[in-house]
Formats: sequence, C-alpha cells, structure tokens
Amino acid sequence: MNKIAAIQMASGPNVSANLIEAGRLIALAAEAGAQLVVLPENFALMGMTERDKVGLREREGEGPIQEFLSRQALRHQLWIVGGTVPVEASAPDKIRAACLVYDTRGKQVARYDKIHLFDVALKESGEEYNESATIEPGEAPVVLDTPFGRLGLAVCYDLRFPELFRTLAGQGAELIALPAAFTAITGKAHWEVLVRARAIENLSYLIASAQGGYHLNGRHTHGDSMIVDPWGRVLDRLPSGSGIVVADIDSGQLQNRRRTFPVLDHRRLA
Repeated sequence: MNKIAAIQMASGPNVSANLIEAGRLIALAAEAGAQLVVLPENFALMGMTERDKVGLREREGEGPIQEFLSRQALRHQLWIVGGTVPVEASAPDKIRAACLVYDTRGKQVARYDKIHLFDVALKESGEEYNESATIEPGEAPVVLDTPFGRLGLAVCYDLRFPELFRTLAGQGAELIALPAAFTAITGKAHWEVLVRARAIENLSYLIASAQGGYHLNGRHTHGDSMIVDPWGRVLDRLPSGSGIVVADIDSGQLQNRRRTFPVLDHRRLA
C-alpha cells in the first residue's frame, strides 16, 4: 500500500506567505508518511483581483513557484501534484492554469492545463466569475505512470464534466488528483456528491485537494478536501481550514474490484 495526502489551504494575495504555509503542510504530510501530495488550485495566490495572477505568470520550467515545488519534492522525497501554477499563455494578458507534477528527484514529469473554465454567475450570493477573461483553456487530458499507479489530472470545474474523467479512465487512470477552489455555495450543494460520483463511475481513487475558508479578496471557498476510494467511500476528509488529509491506497484492491465489478468493460456508448 501507498500513503497519499491532500492539502487544504486558505491562500491569500501574499505569495511568500502562501508558499511558507504550503511548505509547512507538505512537511506534515511527509511526516505522516505520504509519498504523493496534492496541493489545491491557486495554492500560491488567491489575488485581490482575477488579473493579479497574470502579473505572476511564469515560463514553464522557470520561476519561484515552480522552483518551490521542485525543492519540496526533492527535500521530502515525495511526488507532488502542484495544484495550479500561472504559466505563460499564447496571449500576453492571460495565463494557463497549469497543474504540474514533480517526482522525488524534483523533476517536472507532467503538465495538465485546466480545460473547463468557470464562467458563471451565482444568483444566491451575487458572485460572478469569468475565468476565460484571464485563463487560456487547455486542450488535452493527461495521465501518467507513477509508483502508485496511473495518475490522471483534473482541476476544479473539470469535476462537472464526467466525459473528461471517463477519458482519464480510458487512458488507464487508477487514481485522479483534483486540485480545486470550489465556492462555498456550489461546494455545499454539489462537491461531495460529484467527487464521490467520479470515483465510483471510474472505479478510481479520487484525491480532492481544496481551498477551504475565507480569503482576503472576499471569497469563501468550500473546503472539505477528501480522499475517496473506488467504491465511493470517503477515507479521510477535512471540512474547513488549513491542514492535511491522509489515506492509504491499495492498488491490489483496486484491480480486484475492477475484475469482480467490471463496469468499465461494460460501456456501450463511445
């Protein structure tokens, strides 16, 4: 068995402070025996405006946020899924919300750019979000080999698009990392049911790492980071605040479940 962890934060506009807090929580996860750690979406910055992240965008392979992730992976000898990092886009006034994966050597081994962008208005709270104004969407799903099994990547709003998760399963994903920053309203209504559904539908472990709390920009994120097994059972969770969620994953049990309950082999529609 392997131990994995999801980190929950309530990030703010100060990148240095956010990285210090992320480093503290990564160290706690390492002390708990985690070999794979997933950080939440926007872990390094929850700016006062949506444009703040554009000013911090980094070239792939360069910049303080990516250097931080590489150092942490090497220092603690673990794999890190780096939430999302603002990486250069083709448009000068936008970024790619890049989910970067680092191995124990501190080497970046995968990158997934968030495909589905959160352009919605919430009448309950008057909140409006328009991610496409500052984020350029990705195009391709990503699954990679790790010592813990085939790892698929998704980010936040992607959770509402089951076809992406089915594609990840079709590419062999056995566990899926989901960095997120769900709003308090949508999270209360849908977060747990969607996370568990994606795990059940695809007979995969789901590692959901969320922002959770009140932010200086006025946002309130739902939190409830959790690790869910392929049968939909919540192995560990953190309702709110900063902290870690840790659980063991059993690849043998997963393969046995897929053999005895072969729902993935029973698909009839492409």
